[in-house]
Amino acid sequence: MKTLYSKFVVTTLLVMIGSLCIGFLATNTYYHQVIKEKNDAKNVNIAQDIAKYIETAKPKDLDNYFKTLGEIGYQTYVTTGDGGQFYGGKYRDKTLSSNTVKYVLDGEIYHGMRDFPKETFMTGFFANELINTIGVPFTYENKHYALFIRPDIRLLFSEVHTILGGLILVMAVLSLLSMLLFAKALIRPITQLTEATHQLAHEKFDTLLDIDRADEIGQLAVSFNVMTEKLQENDRIRKEFISNVSHDFQSPLLNIQGYVDLLRNPLLTDRERQEYTTIIELETKRLSTLTKQLLLLTSLDQSTRLLKCEPYRVDEQLKETVRKYRWQLEEANVQLSYQLEPVTYDGDAGLLQNVWDNLLTNAIKYNVVGGEIHVHLQESPTSVEVIVEDSGIGMTADQLQKVYDRFYRADASRTKQGTGLGLAIVKQIAELHGGTVQMESTINSGTKVRIDLPKL
Repeated sequence: MKTLYSKFVVTTLLVMIGSLCIGFLATNTYYHQVIKEKNDAKNVNIAQDIAKYIETAKPKDLDNYFKTLGEIGYQTYVTTGDGGQFYGGKYRDKTLSSNTVKYVLDGEIYHGMRDFPKETFMTGFFANELINTIGVPFTYENKHYALFIRPDIRLLFSEVHTILGGLILVMAVLSLLSMLLFAKALIRPITQLTEATHQLAHEKFDTLLDIDRADEIGQLAVSFNVMTEKLQENDRIRKEFISNVSHDFQSPLLNIQGYVDLLRNPLLTDRERQEYTTIIELETKRLSTLTKQLLLLTSLDQSTRLLKCEPYRVDEQLKETVRKYRWQLEEANVQLSYQLEPVTYDGDAGLLQNVWDNLLTNAIKYNVVGGEIHVHLQESPTSVEVIVEDSGIGMTADQLQKVYDRFYRADASRTKQGTGLGLAIVKQIAELHGGTVQMESTINSGTKVRIDLPKL
């Protein structure tokens, strides 16, 4: 497996090599387009100055003069056409055609540097060949000579060039080492993140990253820690959820089993048999309600049910809900009044029916004998507001903070027929519609629930 570090190292090397190649090609182009012509012209001027000096100053010892030129950094070849003499550094290739020599002896200038045949690379500047020279004619003591000259490249590399070359080499090595160390430091937190991810995969949700950086990796570490904390909290809620579900299923099942055993007693009176049958029926309904609410919550949590928003009359839905629970109101001796404006809302009628069912049954269940319930529906330009207010037993401030927790019941003894899921469902459905739920409650003074649904 190729690690990120190895990929970074290989990429760095490829970038350096690619940059070197591109830089070389760019320099080569610049040499051929600009420098080569100027270099040729400069050396032509030097060669002509030397020839002019010889013709005007007429040095007594021409051989010694050319030796001096060789010592100060020029490679020269002097010929009359019948053999010649080399001075200065040695040429690697001394091949020179007789036509070239005759061409210069006839008074022409030979542009060997400009016309050097190797065009692809910048080799013309360094090629130590006799054809890579400047040729000029001169006359000395009534004899015609051809002078071929070029700078001695070895002598042109001074201490400054050596220092610059060493500087470039040291910079390249240090840059490469720095990039490798930087890559190592950059990869280390990613390695830690990978290891922490493996820990999470094994449900070790207490794994936190200790990475204190202000860059993107630091932000990733912070996000990872936040995610870990949320997973830890979700794991706690999941386990608590499973525990609550087990308890809420086990209790009615044990009750049903117990009363079924009691019903087998042939000595039971009709009154006792009717009482036990009623309890079994209530526990069965409780299990049915719990199952339906769990399925609905699962659907809402996993977004398997998309909102089916269609315009419908909310006031008519609320009236139908009141009629549906009329018998419970009469049984609990609770009075209900409502004030419903004609409101058409674009929402999921099926889901919102669960909201009104839960709110109304809670208002009945936790009311007092002779209590009251008031349902209010009104519409504003931006939202639809539903208020369900009762005069029941109410809740404390601590209980009010937990009412949306799943399986939470203000009735700690769980004597009321409930599942502790109703208000969690109400809140989630309202939020799916982009709405909010607000509750106000005072102990022994009733509860007020306000549902605000924005118009889409």
